[in-house]
Amino acid sequence: YSEISLDDPLTQFTLIFTALIHDIDHPGVSNKQLQAEESSMAAVYKSSIAERNSLDIAWKLLMRDTFKELRRTIYTTTEEFERFKELLIHALLVTDIVNKDLQTTRKQRWNEVFGEASSESLKSLSHEELSNHQKTAVLEHIIQASDVAHTMQHWNVYRRWNGSLFHETYRSFKDGRSEDDPLKNWYQGEIGFFDFYIIPLAQRLKQCPAFGATGQELLRYAKSNRDEWERKGKDVVKKLKESVAG
Repeated sequence: YSEISLDDPLTQFTLIFTALIHDIDHPGVSNKQLQAEESSMAAVYKSSIAERNSLDIAWKLLMRDTFKELRRTIYTTTEEFERFKELLIHALLVTDIVNKDLQTTRKQRWNEVFGEASSESLKSLSHEELSNHQKTAVLEHIIQASDVAHTMQHWNVYRRWNGSLFHETYRSFKDGRSEDDPLKNWYQGEIGFFDFYIIPLAQRLKQCPAFGATGQELLRYAKSNRDEWERKGKDVVKKLKESVAG
């Protein structure tokens, strides 16, 4: 990848823009389901289907004459245009957390530059002293954290978005677009999500000097929400069941 600067306005804007366009036109089902249905999206995109669809729609919108002044503000040279496009594609595909190959690559990159063996030598580094490889890993983790940010915020925030996801998932099940009734595994599934994805992600954020005290705070919220879900989750699921009854 081309040189990344975490303090660069273009990089920072691209991260915010990625969060803005993420899940545009999302069909409400997984990429796996889209492939099983042999959907028109799956025919166009062979991997990261929903993510690439969102990217294409957003890019076409941005290229409209309506946004000419916005584009002139984002980039003024061919080099800046190419860097913006490259960063945007990379950042948006990071949100595909189910793609095992992409996940493996990201974890390997993180372990290479921020793993236990290198943690001591990294403590004294400033943002400017981080290598491009390290900055890429940080950028990826900013987007990954943003993608599931509700799990690392206050319990009420987590509950709100968890409930919205449940209703979307349940609607897909009732429409015959999923074989799995979310009511059967929603409680245990959330515990697994926290244990095997959210908390390990938050631990990596805490480990990285670039996140400072924020990493510790995100990990604290993730663990707190996990514990609260373990205590209250069954009652939450009961209320969710009541909300879709009939």
